[in-house]
Amino acid sequence: MSNRATGSMTRTRNRWGEGERLRTEILDAASRLLSELDDEDGLTIRGVARATGIAPASIYSHFADRAALLDGLLAHEIQRLRARIERAGDGDGVDPVDRAREQLRAYCDFAATHPGHYRILFRRPSEAPPSAPSPVIEILALFQRSLERAEAAGRRLRLPADRAAVVVFTATHGRMALYQANPTERSAHKLPQFIDELVALVLD
Repeated sequence: MSNRATGSMTRTRNRWGEGERLRTEILDAASRLLSELDDEDGLTIRGVARATGIAPASIYSHFADRAALLDGLLAHEIQRLRARIERAGDGDGVDPVDRAREQLRAYCDFAATHPGHYRILFRRPSEAPPSAPSPVIEILALFQRSLERAEAAGRRLRLPADRAAVVVFTATHGRMALYQANPTERSAHKLPQFIDELVALVLD
């Protein structure tokens, strides 16, 4: 049976000291599988091992169990979304309000095109105590800084920046939850308008 049929891939064995590279390859493979599955429930150690081209035992040297692998994937996807948001609207001379809109569009685009990855962002890490902040707090902080830049440029915020960021984040998350429940072309076309209206609610 071919590698393509089994979902596996061949790979070159890492040299001594390249364990971090293998860990990244494992997470990249898990991320690809999640795109196909759209749900973390179907993600298994054996499936990720096949996709990486290694034996399942090699995964256990980096992740103690499936829960640890999912924790690693959560951190991996948070950083991927964070990088996408930080790049959005980047550049000299970009209006701070336009940057805020572009960052919200980047968030919505990630949620719309990577539903499985987006859902895993709201999974609580298995080893985290109940009082630990959610990893998505990092994304909330990006939105807050974006609104603070707009305020520093002379635009008036209708709420303090920290509270405005919570409003923006929760509204956008709620809107994308509705979109994922009914991902039609019509609802996709309404997302840019939603972002414009949301920004207008918190910024003069």
